[in-house]
Amino acid sequence: MSYSREDIIRIAKEENVRFIRLQFTDLMGIIKNVEIPVSQLPKALDNKMMFDGSSIEGYVRIEESDMYLYPDLDTWVVFPWVTEDRVARLICDIYMPDGTPFAGDPRGILKRALEEAEELGYTSFNVGPEPEFFLFQTDEKGNPTTELNDQGGYFDLAPTDLGENCRRDIVLMLEEMGFEIEASHHEVAPGQHEIDFKYAHAIKAADQIQTFKLVVKTIARKHGLHATFMPKPLYGMNGSGMHCHQSLFKGSENAFYDANDRLGLSTVARHYMAGILQHARGMAAITNPTVNSFKRLVPGYEAPCYVAWSASNRSPMIRIPASRGLSTRVEVRNPDPAANPYLALAVMLKAGLDGIRNKTALPAPVDRNIYVMSDEERIDAGIPSLPLNLREALSEMLRDEVVCEALGDHALTHFYEMKEIEYDIYRTQVHQWERDQYLTTY
Repeated sequence: MSYSREDIIRIAKEENVRFIRLQFTDLMGIIKNVEIPVSQLPKALDNKMMFDGSSIEGYVRIEESDMYLYPDLDTWVVFPWVTEDRVARLICDIYMPDGTPFAGDPRGILKRALEEAEELGYTSFNVGPEPEFFLFQTDEKGNPTTELNDQGGYFDLAPTDLGENCRRDIVLMLEEMGFEIEASHHEVAPGQHEIDFKYAHAIKAADQIQTFKLVVKTIARKHGLHATFMPKPLYGMNGSGMHCHQSLFKGSENAFYDANDRLGLSTVARHYMAGILQHARGMAAITNPTVNSFKRLVPGYEAPCYVAWSASNRSPMIRIPASRGLSTRVEVRNPDPAANPYLALAVMLKAGLDGIRNKTALPAPVDRNIYVMSDEERIDAGIPSLPLNLREALSEMLRDEVVCEALGDHALTHFYEMKEIEYDIYRTQVHQWERDQYLTTY
């Protein structure tokens, strides 16, 4: 829905809105906000709200800290779960004092990638994300535990799926906020859930991912549960992914569809997939950005750890869903919900466009179950693996010119520095597994 400045001021008065959260996303993908009283709404709508960017991860130095929040009026929504002293939200782009977009704003980085797509004639980049999450019980103080609230499995229902009521309330809340929900179900692992919402233009899709996370955590809390989008919270169980269905359009035509092709895939779709596969290792630090992410990307738990594609099985990194015509799309399966959605979509789009621009040849599909292939068979088939850990992924990122260009110098430098620190802290930490393994052995 589109809103004008006047619409927002009117609705705020009619809905008795008392506070407005001006939201944005830092480089790590964490939602931040500046909350203002409704009396400051006209000032915010005039792009005159300033904040200290030096306090935000990956933004600017203290000597250049003044930054401005430019609200996207179409992201206006009144939070339905707040009934007294009502609160509304606007998602913002970040600008410098001289009126130029901030180079390190993740939303702006995605917009730059979309501009490149438009230059090549693609008017829309549509994305259908599938972020999965776990629900854990909380203790008597409300702090999260690692105790699951159910022992359900894929598509199970109550009483086995004890998260059903919470998930249903999440769906109702999302619908009140304008989401078009397509499906809601228990996932494979106990305590794991998925709610699918309709595809959207990339900026809206990334905004929706961030809103989705906020709603899921908020409603879970009301049920006495803790929702986490951590990729692999439990050893020996499936992790949470964020499969991203993607398609490029030229006007009203899906550029990925070709009725004359055996698989219904256009040359553009094949080049796009080839670009994704070619840059998969370089993108991994963005699509799978935590130490924990790579504990999900291991064989045996349905997460793709091999760089390949197929139209007939789910073990490769890219799958082609069965729908054709306007619904023709590619499903990239390795991203996880810890990823900054703006950065993840930006690097995937840039990688795909690089494949289109260079007419990169698509490797043959892999229709076997890659998990049961030996190392020699995978090497003979030319199937590389995704990086084994965050350190390897960071090194691959620096070597990939397309990924570096997608991020820009500012975001690349700050992202790399923060993730190097994160990995070094993990590397030097002594973990419980080591104590269990070695304390009495040596």
